[in-house]
Amino acid sequence: MSGAVAPTPRSGRASRRRAWAELLRLPALFTVPGDALAGAAATAAAPGPRTLLAIGSSLCLYEAGMALNDWADREEDAAERPHRPLPSGRIHPAAALTAACALTGAGLALAARAGRPALAVAAPLAATVWAYDLALKHTPAGPPAMAAARGLDLLLGAAATTGRTREALSSAALLGTHTLAVTAVSRRETTGGSPLPPLAALATTAALARLATRRPPRPPAGRREAAPGGLPGTTPEAGGAAVRTASETTASLLRPALAAAYAATAARPYLHATLNPSPPLTQRAVAGGIRATIPLQAALAARAGGLFAGLLVAALAPLGRRFARTVSIT
Repeated sequence: MSGAVAPTPRSGRASRRRAWAELLRLPALFTVPGDALAGAAATAAAPGPRTLLAIGSSLCLYEAGMALNDWADREEDAAERPHRPLPSGRIHPAAALTAACALTGAGLALAARAGRPALAVAAPLAATVWAYDLALKHTPAGPPAMAAARGLDLLLGAAATTGRTREALSSAALLGTHTLAVTAVSRRETTGGSPLPPLAALATTAALARLATRRPPRPPAGRREAAPGGLPGTTPEAGGAAVRTASETTASLLRPALAAAYAATAARPYLHATLNPSPPLTQRAVAGGIRATIPLQAALAARAGGLFAGLLVAALAPLGRRFARTVSIT
């Protein structure tokens, strides 16, 4: 008699769940809500129901990109990463493409529920995701397209929360620049060989960390002030100045702390990949850059006065690290 044990239905379901978790890179999901929260903070507004719709839309569009990425790269992965869910046969390519289409539709529907301004941002965001995965990824336009997608995602949070995006352009540019650097490093994730992309990413991280500590221009007169903790509202005239001063003092301490956390998360793996641009260290540099997105988002929220939003985003970092121990973030 054979000693082999037939797989049980439960183990089969667990295997399928893990395959989908790998395909969708679930730990990377923790880098998504901070886009909308930082966008809302940039407009001096508190997160509300429409912000939650923006977060839901962002999550769907992000996961659509993950599924579409593996569908588009299935032949390349068969040669370079045969353990991935599609080349290993654990997920059928048609299922991945169907998921990408369904998630894109869900993301646009949630954005539409948040209002016309949100949909006006989500539509080009979805188009950028599909263009990147299907046509631009392996061209010089690939990193800028990915940077544009991340910047649009932050603007989606601003548009959904207040209908305005102008105030969030600065934060979107900083987040997009970070994404540009990470994407440039990821292009050599499986081959390694060049220290220039991680070196450029290291310099970019230092510059962004410095910029994230600087306060953006003050809002124009008549714009609603944010209450302590990033919550909206006005304070009575008596004591209002003292409350604002305390809030500004807290922000002045929180901004550099979050910026330092961002730099610490990204700088070390970038430095290692610069000194030894092997595939394993390059992959660690990419993972470090992705994880660093969260403290950068938190710093951008705090930079705009959203102290509560900044702390909320920062709290996502340990959750992302925990899940990344079981499922790769790249």
